Order: sequence, then C-alpha cells, then structure tokens
Amino acid sequence: MDWITMVSTLLALFSYFILKIAYQTLSFYWLTPRRIQKTMAKQGVCGPQPRFLTGNLPEMAALLSKAAGGGGEISHDIVPRVLPHYLLWSKIFGKRFIFWNGVEPRMCLTEPEMIKELLTKHTMVTGKSWQQQQGSRHFVGQGLLMANGQDWYHQRHIVQPALMGEKLKSFYGFMVESTKTILEALEKSLETGETEVEIGEYMTRLTADIISRTEFDTNFEKGKRIFEMLTNLQSLVARASRHLWFPGSRFLPSKYNREIKSMKKEVERQLMEIIQSRKDRVEVGRSSSYGNDMLGMLLEEMQKKRSDGFSLNLQIIMDECKTFFFAGHDTTARLLTWTLMLLATNPHWQEKVRAEVQDLCHGGPPSLDHLSKLSLLNMVINESLRLYPPATLLPRMAFEDIKLGDLHIPKGLSLWIPVIALHHSKEIWGDDANEFNPQRFASRSAGAGRHFLPFAAGPRNCVGQLFAQMEAKIILAMLLSKFSFAISQTYRHAPELVLILRPKYGVQLHVTKIQSQT
Repeated sequence: MDWITMVSTLLALFSYFILKIAYQTLSFYWLTPRRIQKTMAKQGVCGPQPRFLTGNLPEMAALLSKAAGGGGEISHDIVPRVLPHYLLWSKIFGKRFIFWNGVEPRMCLTEPEMIKELLTKHTMVTGKSWQQQQGSRHFVGQGLLMANGQDWYHQRHIVQPALMGEKLKSFYGFMVESTKTILEALEKSLETGETEVEIGEYMTRLTADIISRTEFDTNFEKGKRIFEMLTNLQSLVARASRHLWFPGSRFLPSKYNREIKSMKKEVERQLMEIIQSRKDRVEVGRSSSYGNDMLGMLLEEMQKKRSDGFSLNLQIIMDECKTFFFAGHDTTARLLTWTLMLLATNPHWQEKVRAEVQDLCHGGPPSLDHLSKLSLLNMVINESLRLYPPATLLPRMAFEDIKLGDLHIPKGLSLWIPVIALHHSKEIWGDDANEFNPQRFASRSAGAGRHFLPFAAGPRNCVGQLFAQMEAKIILAMLLSKFSFAISQTYRHAPELVLILRPKYGVQLHVTKIQSQT
C-alpha cells in the first residue's frame, strides 16, 4: 500500500502545483488588472480600451512606427516621435489616464505635487514591477537597479559611499587617462584624412573603458570583454521581453531562454574568475585588501557582519557589477553624444564653453577644483539632459495601497512618469521649451520644482549621478580643448527609445584639431 500512498501524494502535490500556477496566471492576467481598472474608473481615471493579453501594445507599436520615420532635419521637438501614444491619450483623456503594457496597467503621472510625493514619500512601498524584474533577471538580476524594499535600501547604503566624496575623487585619474586614449584615437583618424566620425562609437568605447577601470582596475581588459558580452546579453533580453511573461514561464524551454541563460552563465564565469583571484590574493597573504575599485569595496563589505542582518553574497556582487556596467556606461555615452551634437549645431555655445575651458585649464585636463567652476559647461550639460534625457520614462509600481494626492492608488498599479514630455512642456519651461537654450540653467536652482528629472529624484534617485556628471565634465572639457566639432550633412536626426534614448543612425560630426592653444 505504501507505493499507492506515495503515488497519491505525488498526484496531490502535482495537482496543487498546477492549480496554484493556474490561479496565479488567472490572477496576473485577469483578476488583478480588472480590480485595478474598476478602482481607478470609480475615481474618474480612464484610458484606451485594452485588448486581451496584449493590452494597448499593438496601438503603441503602430503609433511609434508611424511617428518614427527615417529621420531628417534637426528638431528638438521629439516627444511626438518617441511618445506619440502619450500625446494622443493625454489629449483624449487628460493628464491622468491608464494604458496597458500587456496585462500591466500603468497610470500616466504628470502633476508636480503628486510626482514629488511619490518619489519622496513612498520609496519603500513602490519600485520595479514583477514584469520588469522578470525581463532583466538574467541581465542585471537583483542588483540595485531592480531591487525593491529592504533589499534596495541595504544595497543602496552599501554602494553609495563608493560614488561619493574621496572615493569618487579617486576615479579622476581613470577618467583622464581613458579620455587621453580617445583624444589620441581622434588625432590618428584626422592624420589619415578621416575628418568625419560617428562620435557615439567613440563615446561608447570611452565610457566602457572608464567603467571597466572603475570596477576592476588592473583587470579592466577582462572587464571590457565582460562588457562586450553584456552588450550582447542586453540585446537578447530586449528581444525576449517582447514575449508574454507568466508565472513559471522562465522554466519553459525556448530558444531565448537557452541563449540568455548560456550568455549569463559565461558572463558570471568571467566575473567569478576576477572575484576568485582577489580572494586568493588575500587568503594567501599577497594582499591586505580586495582592491581599491568598486569590486574590492563590495568584497570587503561581504566579509562584514552587519547589525541590520543584511549580507552580500557572490550573486548580488555579480549583479551589482553587471548593473554598473549597464547603467554606468550606456547612459553617460548617450549624454555625451547628444551634448556634442547640440554643441556642433550651436557653434556660438561651443566657442563660449571652449573659452571657459581654456581660461581655466590652459589646454590641460581640468583638475578636480576646476569642475565646479565650469559653469557654462554645466549649463550645457543640463540643457542636453533636459532635451535628450537618457532615461525618458520613470516607472514605479505600488506594492501596497497608497494615497497619492486626491487619489487612492491600488496595489499592483504602475505609475508612469513621462520625463521627456515634462522636460519639453511649454507649460513648465516656456514657449522655447523645444529650443536649445542653456541660459535657462544660469541659476543653480533653475531646475528645482520644474520637473527636471534626468536622474529621477528623492531617495531612489540615480546613485551614480555625481559620477556621471564628473565624468561628462572631464571628457567634454578635454575634447573641446583639443577639437572643434561641426555637424555633418550625412547626419539624420532620428532619436529612438531602446531602453534609453539614442540616435538611431548615430551622430556624424566633422572634427577639426585646434591648432593654437592659449
């Protein structure tokens, strides 16, 4: 009878598992979304009618396809191109509306006080949605970018000191040396007669080199190989994200799952080689520390017994390394690329910034003391971040019912802040909102209270904000002191949103070496 009992038990467990998955799937795809829809409709918040499973994704895809086109003349009025669905639905339904990203309901949030309240008051009960986490679990995993609640809080307090104060200043040398390499590459290109370059490629190589040195120091060559694999992994994850997610889907065999898991395994194998070499050096007494870079800092933290009970493990360390590779190079590369495009098309401002750099730096790299004095350059960078913010959207999901302004926000509703639309709003910035005018940031408080959110806001703002700003100032100052830039006639202005805002066809610039240095 024992085998009969065993079979019955197994059948019962199997039935329970199947029923649980069925209920989770039904709840995920139907019960929870409909509950949220009814709750918001009672408060007067409606939106376009969703289709079963796909929501409003087909409409969004059609609108984006129609708006994108092939690019052409330079116009900074880019919201109709990258967020045509936002413009359409906000005209029909007003500032508050709900649309459906598949089965995930998202409420558009553009009201100043509500945004401020969400980003400052509800940090611990809002964060990345299940869909976002599932889509990136094989890419950046549970690193700081995707962590929520207490996990996010602890990781933030461990990582943040590495990107502030004296530790941040210690990265200055890496940034200068890497930039010198790119200056030499540009000079060689000019010597061969190639005066036109796709500047985005140079900026991507440069920021990847800097983040590799920052994370791995002496292992930065291996770091660059990891970066290349992560770039491929990012592409695979982006393709896989087009497929519907449902509970248990990650266990199903598929081409995407196999490729992604294989690539993830290879990335983490390479990371473990670097980590193990650090641990071996300390264990055999060849070194008293794990290193002065970010990886070394994380390994030091892993050895500590924290009073809050949180502890790092090797998986979280690898996820943090992957997170900073992605967030630490791609966004800054796009910021630099868009800024150089803007300076190339506004030669008056390019000359003004160059004169400021020459006056302070006399042809050499800016010192740490110089960075805060480069006020014109800072104004240009802020205006670039306003017109072309790398992170164009800011999503937050409510993990419990919250009160936001006059609205009751039910658990499971994602709040969607269209940063780029706010940055281009004439109501907020004036009639010249779609024009390049760095003068609007002449006052240090110019962006305060005006929906200027290039690095988000509140406790969950970008932890690498100071790192990115320091890096951008050093690179742009060194480039402008050696070269002048003009836009090429081959340049096609076609901003597109692929996780971050990037130029679809690159940015082609004519580069001229500055002969006289005074």
